[in-house]
Amino acid sequence: MIYTRDIKWDDFRYIFFPKKLEKYGYLGIIFYKEDSEYYRALYPLVLAMDYEAKPKWSPRWFLRFLHVFGNDRSIVALRNRKLSDLHRKLTKGIAFWDWKTKWYDYDLRIYISAPQHLQNLADDIEQGFYTRGRQNDLAEQIKKLDQDASIVLGSIERLEKQLEELENNEV
Repeated sequence: MIYTRDIKWDDFRYIFFPKKLEKYGYLGIIFYKEDSEYYRALYPLVLAMDYEAKPKWSPRWFLRFLHVFGNDRSIVALRNRKLSDLHRKLTKGIAFWDWKTKWYDYDLRIYISAPQHLQNLADDIEQGFYTRGRQNDLAEQIKKLDQDASIVLGSIERLEKQLEELENNEV
């Protein structure tokens, strides 16, 4: 026998009265903090995915209903095959599988199922998030070594070279 989680009152609140970010929960996205740097980075992608995934005639509450009763409000669990298949058909298979940081807090990884233009957007968000984070990290390291150093953001390689020169001069 397969056991799925129990339906709770919070699931009905999620379906009919979602909090700000929960209205896109049918895509599988979970935000932990509303005003974090990850939220600001991922939100444009979520909006683009919602635009592509949501049929014009279908309200979001119905998609969240299918997400709860078809997929057990999960990306891997299955409560009802027919409702799950309907959810996947209505959303054209577009889903947000996961997002995480890998080695550094600015090394954002995004995993989605979507058409190529949304995959490209996710890749660009990952690359931009990494580039800005790495530049800021290098700038902090340079400032620790030389308070008066002139820092021009824009190129990771240039900042790495500047940091290497400062470290060689310290030795």
